[in-house]
Amino acid sequence: MKVFLRGMRQAFTIARRDFAATVFTPTFLLFLLAPVFMIVFALVGGMGARGAAESTDARERMVVIASSSRAAEITAIDSQLRKLFPSRGDNALPELVIEAPANDVAAQARAMFDSTEYDLTAVLHGPLERPRILRGPRDYREANYLAELAEQVLRVERSGGTQQLSQAEIAEVSRGQSSVSGRSQLAYVAVLGIFFLTLMLSGQAVGAMAEERSNKVIEVLAAAVPLESVFFGKLLGAFGTAVLFVAFWGTLLGNLPKLLPANYVSAFSELGAAVGYPLFPLLFVAYFTMAYMLLSAVFLGVGALASTQREIQMLSLPITIIQVVMLGFASYGAIAPNSWVAIAAQVFPFSSPSAMAARAANSPEIWPHVAALIWQALWVGITVTIGARVFRRGVLKSGSPRIRLRGR
Repeated sequence: MKVFLRGMRQAFTIARRDFAATVFTPTFLLFLLAPVFMIVFALVGGMGARGAAESTDARERMVVIASSSRAAEITAIDSQLRKLFPSRGDNALPELVIEAPANDVAAQARAMFDSTEYDLTAVLHGPLERPRILRGPRDYREANYLAELAEQVLRVERSGGTQQLSQAEIAEVSRGQSSVSGRSQLAYVAVLGIFFLTLMLSGQAVGAMAEERSNKVIEVLAAAVPLESVFFGKLLGAFGTAVLFVAFWGTLLGNLPKLLPANYVSAFSELGAAVGYPLFPLLFVAYFTMAYMLLSAVFLGVGALASTQREIQMLSLPITIIQVVMLGFASYGAIAPNSWVAIAAQVFPFSSPSAMAARAANSPEIWPHVAALIWQALWVGITVTIGARVFRRGVLKSGSPRIRLRGR
């Protein structure tokens, strides 16, 4: 017991040293504000892409070649049908244009696809009982819309007019609890959140270990302190930096709904966790901790073995690829919580934190989370021990400490 307590004190000493060396530097402020730059770049790129898409959509048209006597009916039915489609965005329908028929209607319709005034998606001509529709290679929806438009115009003509016969009364109802789709969405958000946080924050452990290996500091520490304590202390120091980062941005995001309009805030009410609040945020923090510890322990071992920046990149790439695979593994489990893939993702150590966070959103049971946290903590200890022994054998060129058995 005394050996364990002494090792923990040594680990916390190294953790305090690494935490202070990382946080109390000007570069940490840039690291803390890195998401701001990422958000700005994403907004600029998104605005450019959105502007290009909107300019493309603004030039698209659907055309109906019909006589002026039917133009009013077609326009009225078109305005009624468009209520079923978004008015803006990628799913919005192009503007409808009604053209008077020429002598050769078929040739007129075909020539419209070569117009320089707009991009034609689909054109309807001929009698509405048997309309002929020409469309572009990918414009299936527009062609189907024109076919339905012709059907509705005929029905209106035979029923006596375009006047609306019913007036619906629509009332909004708030749910008493979160919906099934809301829980699935929250589960997927939890998986993505743990993945991006661990991937963004755990990489700093590689550079710190490689730097201290290059200037021989790690050898000095290993001579004074057991190597397992060195690795665990560095893991705790890096985790303290990550906690500070998450606490800063978590506080900002937690107050974000207060700044949003009411209609945006109501959309978040659909999201809900099966285990309830505040248990779900606590479990999310616990699983983020385990995911960070597992991945950072692996990165510590990589940083201990790598002596150059090129070696760090070469060794980190396979780990990142494996993490992306684990993301897909856990994401499928979040969408299908009762499948064997979900159970396998919850058991496998490196996908277990994300998969169990998704389970907290989908299932109200508590005891599996206790077992999962114990299982993940066991694997953190195994990963740290393996990393320390690999470093001892590969870098320090010494064997692992022998276990002596005393007999009577």
